[in-house]
Amino acid sequence: MFYYYEKDGKILASDRDGLPYPKGEPAPGAPIFYLVEGDPALGRGSFKVTHPGQLKSPHGLEVLDASRLPDFPLDGPLSAALEAGQLTAVNTGRAGWESVLTAAPNTGKKRLNILAIGDVGSTLLIGLKLLGRDVLSSIGICDVSTQITDRWEFEMGQINLPWDYDAFPEVKPVPVEELFDCDVFVFVASRGIPPVGSQVKDVRMAQFETNAAIVKQYARMARRAGFQGLWCAVSDPVDPLAKTAYLESNRDENGVWDGKGLRPEQVQGFGLGVMNARAAYFAKRDPRLASFLTEGRSFGPHGTGLFIANSIQNYDEAVSQELTHLTVTANLKMREMGFKPYVAPALSSGALSILLTLRGEWHCGSVFLDGIYMGVKNRYTPAGVETELLPHIPDPLFGHIREAAEELKGIL
Repeated sequence: MFYYYEKDGKILASDRDGLPYPKGEPAPGAPIFYLVEGDPALGRGSFKVTHPGQLKSPHGLEVLDASRLPDFPLDGPLSAALEAGQLTAVNTGRAGWESVLTAAPNTGKKRLNILAIGDVGSTLLIGLKLLGRDVLSSIGICDVSTQITDRWEFEMGQINLPWDYDAFPEVKPVPVEELFDCDVFVFVASRGIPPVGSQVKDVRMAQFETNAAIVKQYARMARRAGFQGLWCAVSDPVDPLAKTAYLESNRDENGVWDGKGLRPEQVQGFGLGVMNARAAYFAKRDPRLASFLTEGRSFGPHGTGLFIANSIQNYDEAVSQELTHLTVTANLKMREMGFKPYVAPALSSGALSILLTLRGEWHCGSVFLDGIYMGVKNRYTPAGVETELLPHIPDPLFGHIREAAEELKGIL
């Protein structure tokens, strides 16, 4: 049996009677916020529900696979909300969960700020400028060097269509103290990238310690600013840095967790887009791998732990392993050519994926699942983050997804 309550003008639902809220009456197909329990730090914050079993098992990897979710029959109002795409799960274990009820989504064009305009940041900037005019009103750029931001403001200001001089979003330098006066913050700062020709095997993880220190600094700034927008982690290693931003923003001055920072769904890692694109590159060039182009999926982090499935419907372990290996080592091949592999990541994982996110379209990115940021197909909706629900993930593939999750947990 389910019970309905009202708070802040919204309808809440629970299988628990006697909650300290007035009774509510759900309208057919209207939005409902279903209250779930969960760990205050490692549980999901809120998300769009696409299967009844996600209300019974809301936080683990099972939310990706309908065949692994428990039965949880819903009543009429909850079924109607689910069918209408208006059912949101909210973790009441998280401090300040009530803010989800009153959050007013910005449906207009967004103000986006980028931190660090190096190789990746400048390439990402070009992509956003040229392709983002439908969703971006402005792009702010911030770097330790004002010479760099002045250069890119000058360059970007000279990119225009003839006779339509306001077609593209304006690019302007922003001071560090105004970084979080925006709707979207893109973290592209990085330090200590191993040089081309170095013997470092895992280039991404070699950057974790130094880049995590930078993330912590800006996560605390986001906390102080009360930032309510989207934090996009683009620097390597993407997925652990996304979790670093989330965790650090929720600690007080003494390093004690209080949950008063970024909600887990406010942070997303943007590294899977290029891995998915690299898999497609190889699949186009080998008929044995071509099933990926119509049936395949990518899961996991941007780097070691990633797994490429050749097909969900006709899964082949050997083919998937081969395609995964080609994808994971593609950046090393570029380094062997004598170049840093940053153009495709900046565009496929960065500009293109961020714009898909802002449009509410399906894309590849890392969202908070099972206590880590896991790369999956997902999209943002008015009812919350929606992860793709597959009818059945083959056991070997689901095992690889679990392995990736455990590996990420071992990092942070």
